[in-house]
Amino acid sequence: MKAARYYDNKDIRIEEVDAPTVVPGTVGIDVAWCGICGTDLHEYLEGPLFIPPHNHPHPISGESAPLTLGHEMSGVVYEVGEGVEGLAVGDHVVVEPYIISDDVDTGADSKDYHLSKDMNFIGLGGGGGGLGEKIVVKARWAHKIDKKVPLDQAALIEPLTVGAHAVERSDVKEGDLAIIGGAGPIGLLTAAVLKAKGVTVVMSELSPLRREKALETGVADYAFDPRETDVVAEVRKLSRDGKGADVAFEATSVQVVLDTLMDAVRPTGVIVVISIWSKRSDFDMHKLVMKEIDLRGTIAYVNNHPETIKMVEEGKVNLEPFITGKIGLDGLVDEGFDTLINRNETAVKILVSPSGAGL
Repeated sequence: MKAARYYDNKDIRIEEVDAPTVVPGTVGIDVAWCGICGTDLHEYLEGPLFIPPHNHPHPISGESAPLTLGHEMSGVVYEVGEGVEGLAVGDHVVVEPYIISDDVDTGADSKDYHLSKDMNFIGLGGGGGGLGEKIVVKARWAHKIDKKVPLDQAALIEPLTVGAHAVERSDVKEGDLAIIGGAGPIGLLTAAVLKAKGVTVVMSELSPLRREKALETGVADYAFDPRETDVVAEVRKLSRDGKGADVAFEATSVQVVLDTLMDAVRPTGVIVVISIWSKRSDFDMHKLVMKEIDLRGTIAYVNNHPETIKMVEEGKVNLEPFITGKIGLDGLVDEGFDTLINRNETAVKILVSPSGAGL
């Protein structure tokens, strides 16, 4: 089968590899669509970050580069391993792409398996990836979805769930005012979750296309270009007492955006950092202290998939408008990565069909 293999930064190759084998406790999935994530771009430009370098195997997966990329995937079950219940051949699924040690509790009541020692992600730390035609995953990580949800849209459930966990981390309430720095895929999908919970959303974004997308989809009530608008002043005008936003979400890994959010939140406000920073931040610690700002990190998700799948199945979130491109595996770097790195103002989410069947 064909797969996109990561060797090192700026070195991704489309190769023929052996199809994976279904073993007890796992399911085989024909990958329909896989999204290109911002983390994939970081790995391409600056990595390896999550990816274990060549000859430095990951302690759980035992794999190192080269390995197959892709963690935002949807597909159809083609084989069910011995002992698996609740899934059948033909089911539509999305993958919660974790690599976690077998001795970690990943049950429905767990709130911290995503923080366990040596945690990594399928498609980054090994385990195959969604940028291959087939993948085999533990049944625990395959979530069944209603067939009425198109498989291309289903590929966005993984990043939507990142947004859902970030919103959970913020303790935001219905009626609150939130500002999001960055209207890329994660920023937009975080906004979608916020709107579904009755929150007023302000976006700060340079790209006209992404600002327009935020407004036309209804996930943002206001969208400002920070080059032309004093975002902090506008947020204060919109707040109930002129003191600023209740919560903020940093979705860019850009210092000036974090600085803006520090100014835009009210005293005792909460800032949640969603983006992956490949470098150290340098912000005003004195301001953090004097405003009693609560700065929180968030990584991925922990038992959030059932909530987001239900939101999509019930029509509370429409994922279709955020898909701005579909390509085959051979166009991954030239059409996908190049667009999102050098012309990201022209796209939101680009999906890849590993087999080409969806094109």
